[in-house]
Amino acid sequence: MHAVVHALSIAGSMTWQIAWALILGFALSAVVQAVVRRSTIVRLLGDDRPRTLALATAFGTASSSCSYAAVALARALFRRGASFTAAMVFEIASTNLVIELGVILALLMGWQFTLAEFTGGPVMIVVLAVAFRLFLREKLVREARQQADRGLAGSMEGHAAMDMSVQGSGSFARRLLSRDGYTAVANVFVMEWAAILRDLVIGLLAAGAIAAWVPDSFWRAFFFAGHPLAAKLWGPIIGPAVAILSFVCSVGNVPLAVVLWKGGISFGGVVAFIFADLIILPILNIYRKYYGAKMAAFILATFYATMVIAGYVIELVFGGLGLIPERATAKIPDQGVAWDYTTWLNIGFGLLAAALVVRFLRTGGLPMLRMMNGDPDGGHEGHDHAAHGTGGHDHTAHGTGGHNHHQHGAHGGHTHHGQSPAEA
Repeated sequence: MHAVVHALSIAGSMTWQIAWALILGFALSAVVQAVVRRSTIVRLLGDDRPRTLALATAFGTASSSCSYAAVALARALFRRGASFTAAMVFEIASTNLVIELGVILALLMGWQFTLAEFTGGPVMIVVLAVAFRLFLREKLVREARQQADRGLAGSMEGHAAMDMSVQGSGSFARRLLSRDGYTAVANVFVMEWAAILRDLVIGLLAAGAIAAWVPDSFWRAFFFAGHPLAAKLWGPIIGPAVAILSFVCSVGNVPLAVVLWKGGISFGGVVAFIFADLIILPILNIYRKYYGAKMAAFILATFYATMVIAGYVIELVFGGLGLIPERATAKIPDQGVAWDYTTWLNIGFGLLAAALVVRFLRTGGLPMLRMMNGDPDGGHEGHDHAAHGTGGHDHTAHGTGGHNHHQHGAHGGHTHHGQSPAEA
């Protein structure tokens, strides 16, 4: 019982320390998603030129941090006309370059890890783009598109199909500061929390249990902590492998990264571990459903290789610049709740979260939660109900919902995936 309480106290302390950062990150992400329309993203991601991939990175950084939702959204973009490379870059950026991840890394591990994450992410994207250009064959992309168009369900399908941006006209500021803008931000904020909550809880509980029950001596031996050169070579290779088997993705694997770093994994190994949230076993199975077994194997091989390379680059660059922090300074939070700046931040951002949740509930958001894991095709013909006047309507026009229900699938209508990006 003492061991269980110890594990739960560590998980609880981590939760308390990062709560305000998560609220801040999701709120900022919600603001961006509220004014950037999905159709705009699709229209700009039709090829794999450097400028296009830079835009995919920017859009991903402002998007969801839930790995399952990011994977589902990447397929939706691919089906609607985005290039496969751009869709994969969007997917990487939307889980590894998001604001909340950077803030949590800084709080739990130090600013050096945040800098490493936001340096290694672009490195990984560049390496992946080169690998796709050299090794990805058009035949494999065609087969993947045919499989994607079958619409097999993975996870977070309904969430990925939702476009919760403000649909009216006007500048970004005008749309954001409107009543509908407030509703859109609330919708995105709550849905993002709902998407990430399971993985976050699993990650915190797993980190608490491992920190409390697994001795540091095991990790030091496993990561060759007593042999500096071997540790630096082994870390970026074993980091993604640990992530694949951990079943924890997105920001949920940061608490476990704290434990691994304290246990002796190399600096580059930590970065590679965090990047590997997109190749955990459940997501690999989703790739198989989405794109076929061959493309799933190709994604695994190229993603793994780029994660390892990015880990080595970070190890060399940060080591050469003297930016790798002392491992002795790493401390797993276990002090519980204290009356300090964290408490005030949690209170302030907690009030913000409460206001957004109330807005979400008052504007009819609950049906969207029930649609999160639904079939985006809904078993209906692919057409826009609002356009044909068959039952769907835009609540934004009436000021009662702040979102377009045919976008969310609340009435079963949606834009057909066979349409051109402009039509979508």
